[in-house]
Amino acid sequence: MSVEIRIDKVSKAFGDVVAVQNASFGIEPNRFVSIIGPSGCGKSTLMRIVSGLMPPDAGQVHIGGRSVSGPARDVGMVFQAPVLLPWRSCLENVLLMGEMRGDKPARHRARAEELLELAGLAGFEDSYPHQLSGGMQQRVGICRALLLNPALILMDEPFGALDIISREKMGFELLKIWAHSRNTVLFVTHSITEAVLLSDTVVVMSARPGRIQDIIEIGLPRPRTRETMSEPRFAQLSDTLRGRIQSQWSE
Repeated sequence: MSVEIRIDKVSKAFGDVVAVQNASFGIEPNRFVSIIGPSGCGKSTLMRIVSGLMPPDAGQVHIGGRSVSGPARDVGMVFQAPVLLPWRSCLENVLLMGEMRGDKPARHRARAEELLELAGLAGFEDSYPHQLSGGMQQRVGICRALLLNPALILMDEPFGALDIISREKMGFELLKIWAHSRNTVLFVTHSITEAVLLSDTVVVMSARPGRIQDIIEIGLPRPRTRETMSEPRFAQLSDTLRGRIQSQWSE
């Protein structure tokens, strides 16, 4: 299941500080779209508006043709911290999404076990969060967000707290999991390399007030591997995105 997203002239201010200004872009179904930009440019604010957790001051967001007026049941979220319940096992944390909807755990157990296997966590179903590494905990969080096969997955810097090696590994794990679901994904990151590796499209935001400065189509073939990162086209796209961001430093 996947869905189309339309962000139309969205603005948001906090007092005198304008975080997002007149932002507009669209996301087609089954696409993986990343947002990058300087720190404080409003990436996370825009993500919260799309999720329905925060209303815009102006403009609208439509998910599947419906205007967003609050959190939707068919949207999954992954944050920088995995926010797992420490008293629940790995499997029980994944099943939490179904329980919150009123379903019995048994209804989604097979799906949860399948996701954990895809995420490389087979054998850790009964482990507790304190027994898992940071990357493993984040994979549990991703599985939890995918349990009910939401039409849209929102990821707000989900690998930001990880070291470089773990972060790269998590990127490939995410690609593997996403290849089986092809949900629409909106992904916020500070990493240019990560954005190029994961995305179909990269949206570049300007420094505050956050505006849409550019939209870059990646176009690299899938599936993507470590060899993809050595290709000249990968380096070219990374340099292009880096140039778009660095050009703001002199403005």
